[in-house]
Amino acid sequence: MATVFLTTANTFLPSPLSLSASSSSSLLTPPTLCCPHKHNAKRQITLCKAVSESTPLSPNFTKRSLTISFITSFTFFLAGKGCSDASAAILEADEDDELMEKVKRDRKKRLEKQGVISSSNKETEYLQDLVYKLSKIGLAIDNNDLSTAGLVLGGSTDTDWVKNANKAFNKLSSSPEEKTQVDTFNSSLANLISSVTRNDVESSKLAFVWAASSFEKWTTLTGLFGQLKGL
Repeated sequence: MATVFLTTANTFLPSPLSLSASSSSSLLTPPTLCCPHKHNAKRQITLCKAVSESTPLSPNFTKRSLTISFITSFTFFLAGKGCSDASAAILEADEDDELMEKVKRDRKKRLEKQGVISSSNKETEYLQDLVYKLSKIGLAIDNNDLSTAGLVLGGSTDTDWVKNANKAFNKLSSSPEEKTQVDTFNSSLANLISSVTRNDVESSKLAFVWAASSFEKWTTLTGLFGQLKGL
């Protein structure tokens, strides 16, 4: 943009040499005074001025202007690029620091969780029993044997194995996501018991899938997935 402006200005501005030549020509060549003519008592005087051709721009002057414009534009470009690179480097450093802090926090949480799990042998046994119960129930429902599924379920959520499973859930659940999966499991288990009691095969299968899926997600979130047999 700056180069265009400079080039346009040079086109319309005469060089000092042209101004000098034009002035000398004007002084040496006097203006021509045309003879007056009479038209019905009217006199008209016409002053004719000499017109000289414009002297072309000096090549050195044009090249120098373009060179200065280019150097100025390039300098601003490098300055802007340097500021941009510096800002990007600062942002990347901040992002790296945040990422490292997040990794440290996650690692600390995992270690704390592993410590809780290692000291919760009883709760781990409750959860292992839950895995066995769900395995038997799923096999029975897959064979459309709802009577066997009903015997394992116990007819209500007030059975010992369900209570024990919730004791383990309550102790080992710490994040909102884990607690959400526990709520989903309990509601799905209640629907499963109701569907089996009504002898509704399709509803029983759907409710079982929801219950088993939420329990599997919970074990993944808590880090118990690889520690329980049968999953």
